[in-house]
Amino acid sequence: MADQDIENAVSRALEDAPDRNFRETVDLAINLRDLDLNDPSKRIDESVVLPAGTGQETRIVVIADGETGLRAEDVADDVLDGDDLADLGDDDDAAKDLAGRTDFFIAEEAKMQDVGRYLGTILGPRGKMPTPLGPDDDVVETVERMKNTVQLRSGDRRTFHTRVGAEDMDDEEIGDNIDVIIRRLEANLEKGPLNIDSIFVKTTMGPSVEVPA
Repeated sequence: MADQDIENAVSRALEDAPDRNFRETVDLAINLRDLDLNDPSKRIDESVVLPAGTGQETRIVVIADGETGLRAEDVADDVLDGDDLADLGDDDDAAKDLAGRTDFFIAEEAKMQDVGRYLGTILGPRGKMPTPLGPDDDVVETVERMKNTVQLRSGDRRTFHTRVGAEDMDDEEIGDNIDVIIRRLEANLEKGPLNIDSIFVKTTMGPSVEVPA
């Protein structure tokens, strides 16, 4: 359960947001300090499953053949087989369009080499190389988990953003999501909480509200 101060910050952010004619996301801005982000090993690159979900649709593409591919058709937005991969390897525009429209890729471990061959130059720089699916992994469970997943990725920038919910979610749900993200960051940063300068929560078009450390 999130700290009450986090929930209060979320509540203020939602209350202060002007009315819009679309459903806004709720985002977190994280400012880091005392990290040499020119060193790739110091950068943040984490997948985090949000306990209350993202509040938004997450587009997932599965790369698989056979029974796994058939099962994935019921839960994934698209399923690609080996021939589809080869076709994308010959069409950079189509590969880039797919990468831009897709939040996460999942691929059978046996397909990872082909993914690297045909799509590595497209997906790699975008941080969208697939999550490997082992022989004993359930593709349906994996897709469902990824639908509630967000990516924390700083690159070489001190400030980065991630989605933590939608404006029609409860304060407590969004607060729980934020709490999980903060705990993950504190556990993995070199100096823990000392590497976090400040954190702000806001709706897409609303003002920022600081989340107390």
